[in-house]
Amino acid sequence: MLKRKKESPELGGEQLFRKMPGQNEVNLAQLMDGYSKLLIDDPVRPFREENLQAIENNVDYGVLAALDGTWVSYNVNYNKNITQPSLASGIHTTIMPSPGTNPGTIPGKFAFDSEEYIEKLTFSIVPGGVRNRGGASELFCGAVKYEQSIKSVNTVKGQETLKYTPIHEENGMYLWLSDVYNHAATKESIERDRGIHAVSTEDAEKYGYTGEYRDEPLVRITPDGEENPKYILLSQLQPGQEYYEIIPAQEIKPGAGVDGPYFIPDYSISRSGVIPHGSTITLLGDIVPQNIADKTYYLINGSPKFPYGKEAWDTNHLSISRTMGNAGVTPDNIIDLDQPAPAWVHETLDDKNDQGSNKIYTQRILADDLYPYSVRPDLRLRDTLRGQEVSNYVHVRMSSKMKTGAQGGILNVPFVNRFVPTVEVDMNMWIETVIENGKEILQLQYEQIVFFEFDFGNDGGTTSWPHIQVNTLRKLEDIPEDQRKVIEEQFFNSAGNTGTASACPYHKG
Repeated sequence: MLKRKKESPELGGEQLFRKMPGQNEVNLAQLMDGYSKLLIDDPVRPFREENLQAIENNVDYGVLAALDGTWVSYNVNYNKNITQPSLASGIHTTIMPSPGTNPGTIPGKFAFDSEEYIEKLTFSIVPGGVRNRGGASELFCGAVKYEQSIKSVNTVKGQETLKYTPIHEENGMYLWLSDVYNHAATKESIERDRGIHAVSTEDAEKYGYTGEYRDEPLVRITPDGEENPKYILLSQLQPGQEYYEIIPAQEIKPGAGVDGPYFIPDYSISRSGVIPHGSTITLLGDIVPQNIADKTYYLINGSPKFPYGKEAWDTNHLSISRTMGNAGVTPDNIIDLDQPAPAWVHETLDDKNDQGSNKIYTQRILADDLYPYSVRPDLRLRDTLRGQEVSNYVHVRMSSKMKTGAQGGILNVPFVNRFVPTVEVDMNMWIETVIENGKEILQLQYEQIVFFEFDFGNDGGTTSWPHIQVNTLRKLEDIPEDQRKVIEEQFFNSAGNTGTASACPYHKG
């Protein structure tokens, strides 16, 4: 979790949105100024009821404040090696069970499709802080709602027109973990929340305790087996005096909870999403820092870095997972995704030129018209940045399945669980400051990888199937007029909304 450099609002704090004077957009450099990692030895602020409204009115939204507003697809491709013009900025790759298959039968039979898409993604700040009450610990969050609409873009055979088809709808909420407080018990809270008898006759009969509201343990100071055991309050125990039994307290004292333990989450951002195919997701994550000369920076100067050539063959970002045979790639024979696809991609394969069936398994992915993006979709993000001047960016990384620590999760309806279990969602998001014509423009890029599991290999091993989405977005006023016209027709004009039900992850009609 990240903490703010400045004090909390009730002690003379900061504003909800930190914008430069005269600017409509949030300035990333200003927004990210003063954040550092929350550590166990950092001061913990006490919560006081009289400060509640001030805390809620001035909750921090962190980098999520930069997302406020409506973002739409921004289409540009500076990679001159890609001769086929881009129809849209977004690309998705989707692997689904092949018709006629069932779980656990006919290993390796899958349908693959790759499409370009346009998108409208709206973020809305939820006014006021979200208070999570945990007794001695209180956590306040800045909440941001999101709504996502996606339409695929395809050419119509025999026509020069494009077809826009709704393929995905999603909504949910991002939370920025804003402030953690310690809420110790007070005399007033104890009296208000007390739910026990004022006097316990059982205490008097069994332990000889006749006071009210026993708020500390009793200890037996007579050895085991002695008749007429004697009990005293823990506070009455003399230094070095032995005791043989503990009777826990039934009440708490004012100040209880002030000594911890204190909540220090190992994440700063959570995302909860609802997908209409029957999945709900919770992702946890944080801003990816850059360490330079023993200093940590959460705002990184320059542009996000993506690999080129053979280094781009990284199965963490490919639509070909390690469990899918890896397309016959070996350490001595790596496919260069910045070169034309290997010759075998367009050959008829047999047992002689494809021993082990590793190539035929994934041949269609490399032979797709959107190559190399059909293989590694985030190269489209890289190629969008190639001709841009990016002054700084913030990189957010989230996942439903962390290697250690706090975990997110996925819930699926029975149909999805049986036939296409969704087991993991990983997401990278870059919020960037682009300089164009002397003006600062915010740009949003993301890569989301959803892993399905269905069928198994010849050896019975489980196969992991990546479903990847990538896109570049800007605010409506920051995209070219011709693109703005399409976006307005498809997402803001009722005539462009066909009413077709969302068919994500794939629909083509």
